[in-house]
Amino acid sequence: MRIRVVTWLVTGMFLLLIFGLLNLEVIHGRAYRDLGNKNCVRLIGQDGSRGRIIDRQGGVIAASKLSYDFMILPQDQPQEEKIISSASRILHKSVKDLKNAFKNNYISSSLPVMLARSISIKEAIALDELKVDLPAIIVQPNPVRHYPYAKLACHILGYVGEIDRWRLTKLEDYGYKTKDIVGFGGVEEKYDYYLRQEEGGTSFEVDHRGKFIRTLGFRPPLNGKDIQLTLDIKIQKIAEDYLSGRKGSVVIMDPYTGEIFAMASAPGFSPSVFAEKNNSAISGLFNNSNSPLMNRAISGAYPPGSVFKLVVAAAALENKKINLNTSFLCQGATLVGRRQFKCWSTHGQQNLLEAITHSCDVFFYKTGLLVGPQVLHDYALKFGFSRTTSFELPYEVPGFIPSPLWRKINKFKNWFDGDTANLSIGQGEVLATPLQIARMTAVFANDGFLVRPYIVKTIDGRDISAYQRKLEKLNLKKATVEHIREGLEKVVNAPTGTASVLSGLAVNIAGKTGTAQAPPGQSHGWFAGFFPLKNPKFVICVFLERGSSGHVACVVTKQIIQEMLNQGLI
Repeated sequence: MRIRVVTWLVTGMFLLLIFGLLNLEVIHGRAYRDLGNKNCVRLIGQDGSRGRIIDRQGGVIAASKLSYDFMILPQDQPQEEKIISSASRILHKSVKDLKNAFKNNYISSSLPVMLARSISIKEAIALDELKVDLPAIIVQPNPVRHYPYAKLACHILGYVGEIDRWRLTKLEDYGYKTKDIVGFGGVEEKYDYYLRQEEGGTSFEVDHRGKFIRTLGFRPPLNGKDIQLTLDIKIQKIAEDYLSGRKGSVVIMDPYTGEIFAMASAPGFSPSVFAEKNNSAISGLFNNSNSPLMNRAISGAYPPGSVFKLVVAAAALENKKINLNTSFLCQGATLVGRRQFKCWSTHGQQNLLEAITHSCDVFFYKTGLLVGPQVLHDYALKFGFSRTTSFELPYEVPGFIPSPLWRKINKFKNWFDGDTANLSIGQGEVLATPLQIARMTAVFANDGFLVRPYIVKTIDGRDISAYQRKLEKLNLKKATVEHIREGLEKVVNAPTGTASVLSGLAVNIAGKTGTAQAPPGQSHGWFAGFFPLKNPKFVICVFLERGSSGHVACVVTKQIIQEMLNQGLI
């Protein structure tokens, strides 16, 4: 009986074994063979070049330069020592250093080990010639992002770096993967999908121990698409040169189309430190209290001060609260309720043109009170405030315009005449970006149209500017635009105008100064204007954070325009 049981057990075991072999060889044989073949094939990825970013004239402002990396596939010890010894003579590095690099960078027997990064092209060629006798050598081209103008236009361009977890979770379905190089900020981030390259690489066969056997094939990588900007790199350089050493922003724009010729923000940064993975420099940028990574033109919202008076003037004229003959007496201050609101000077009797010319606060306090806070709020929104301009670069902020209803709902407080007085001179809770101020100023240069600013002209040679341009007719009375424009001309050309320092230039300018209080530090300085006076080609907004006054902003504006004249750019 026992013998019979043992016989059945042995027979059953053999049947199971035979069935298992049939399952492996016949039923699932093809699948396992395919899996085995895949396990013996390895791929060394090779990146193409990221798309170039060029200015309106075709000048390259961001590209990729070729760097070369030296790697080897792990082999038996004598073979590895032979490769390292040969490479040591070519790279002028000690055998000990290369062995340490091999030890530190080793991951597995089937993956290449990095021995040296960014070797010269002569060294790369010499190492590549050794591959005839030492096929485990890999010389890998590695395009690295390069910015030929260093810091110039850094906030427009942005920078590149390894993808973070937040972006990866959002972009994984679009083909992005761990360790991909992607754009952060500016054009690099907004148009990363077009700029990014498609990976290629070399496939090779390994044995069951992961040792290199032979190369199987090569698929070339695809380069990213080029992007052309509306930016004029010469004007951009002038703006950045004269903004250097200060905190602030300069925006220069076409008043009819919204094309950005220059958008400078200071302080700036070098995008190359991110491409080169200079960790100490990167850490310094993120910890810098001056926020060098922030594009102040679109991401900084500040009280606009007296440049906001143009909105007040337009609202008052459109609603027939004042006309050119309306005048108010400025004695250096006026009572609003029980509080005295001061003017920066004593101007005497002022009409609208004189009040714009001299930036008389008293005139605009009284005008604002006549118009009322809700109408002022509504006209500010009409001129593009308290919402983004739809500019294509990321991280644009909307600014803010307060209203009685907002105050009631959000702060449970009433609105008082003093709040209206502050709103009338661009103070209190009013916040605007330099780009919004430039956009508002363009309305008086182009006869009443609100433009949408844009900076990308073509993608991969395809002109998209027609899709970028958008004009919104504000339906202002012709007389309203003409009266305010006449006042802006007097600001510069009248001897007592607040921007008279600009009157000596070889081109006629119109504009408005602004000095915005920002306790506890110095005031912000603004100048927003356009030139030439007839058929304007440029709108300019100069903002100086803690710049003390609008006069200082005028001085910087004069330097910029004078240099543009010197270089024949106007």
